[in-house]
Amino acid sequence: MSCAFPVQRLGDIAQSIDYGLTASAISENTGNKFLRITDIQDGAVDWSSVPFCDAAEAKLRSAILNDGDIVFARTGATTGKSFLIKDPPQGAVFASYLIRVKPSRSVDASFLAHFFQSSKYWGQIRLKTQGAAQGGVNATSLSGLEIPLPPLDEQQRIAAILDKADALRRKRKRALELLGGLTQSVFLEMFGNPITNSMGWPTATLGSICDVRDGTHESPKYVADGFPLLTSKNFSNGKIDFDGAKFISENDYININRRSKVHKNDIVMPMIGTIGSPVLINREPNFAIKNVALFKFQKSKMVPEFVHALLAGPLLLKKISDASRGGTQKFLSLGDLRSLVVPLPPRHLQESFKKVDACNINLIINLDIEQLSLNELFISLQRRAFSGQL
Repeated sequence: MSCAFPVQRLGDIAQSIDYGLTASAISENTGNKFLRITDIQDGAVDWSSVPFCDAAEAKLRSAILNDGDIVFARTGATTGKSFLIKDPPQGAVFASYLIRVKPSRSVDASFLAHFFQSSKYWGQIRLKTQGAAQGGVNATSLSGLEIPLPPLDEQQRIAAILDKADALRRKRKRALELLGGLTQSVFLEMFGNPITNSMGWPTATLGSICDVRDGTHESPKYVADGFPLLTSKNFSNGKIDFDGAKFISENDYININRRSKVHKNDIVMPMIGTIGSPVLINREPNFAIKNVALFKFQKSKMVPEFVHALLAGPLLLKKISDASRGGTQKFLSLGDLRSLVVPLPPRHLQESFKKVDACNINLIINLDIEQLSLNELFISLQRRAFSGQL
């Protein structure tokens, strides 16, 4: 690893690298919060939702979490994901699918935690997991990680800069989340609770107010370059993520779109897995869909922005979830979607909501652009920080 700083192995600068506690999560308050991989979401932990556990006193003592500890996901899709422990509840412990690193006194924990978010770190993790049967990491592989390590005061200076840049990113992200919630607040204020129909609007089934269909169920031959074929995996938080999308040929694109061509002002929404992440298409698209619901409004008297907010709302999403097939992967059929009973407020109110939604979308677009710039700046700062150029 080329760097202006001397390079140390993690095993040489850590007090310990330990595996977590094997126990069952329980709801009874034992005084020992039980941190698991799934409790770490978007770089944060909501300790109020973390369950408890019960185990022998000696085992609990060995797994106690303290300020400055760093835990790593050791297996699964999140292998290598890390989290810096700050102000944990007294008695909190960590589960067996996590590995805990306790930095030595010569290392600033925040500096180390930032390194574990950098491309230099992830490049090493990819090399260590390639060819592994389970694709995971263990204490031995983590101890061999190479860390660029300046003197402690320099670590603290770098960590302070990255902390401020990261805090700004998170504030922008939070602003985006709040703005997204504002649309739902306006919707509920104008139209009431859509499940109880608290304002007494006329009702109809979703299938009677718009054309509800789905994308292809076939698996066409994929090509290196062509038209994206989107599945439920390409939808997240009401947005389309083209990263990882597979491509199909022009002939397959034409064949699929004979039945399920997506146009501007249509709504697309996953029917499997990530149900309830609808996207209103605001420009003519050039992709096809597979196992994704498609709502079309060409001959409908409904305003697409109103139906989009209806499908995106948490109250109606609960109803969608209740109608889905249980099991490990949720699924909605076209029949489930077409039979959903929805309120029908007057067209002029829907148009008024559309204007509010358009203003909100413009604000979100501007914040999205700012967020992208901040992310790029942060990555640049990381690169410079761990190359001795900050």
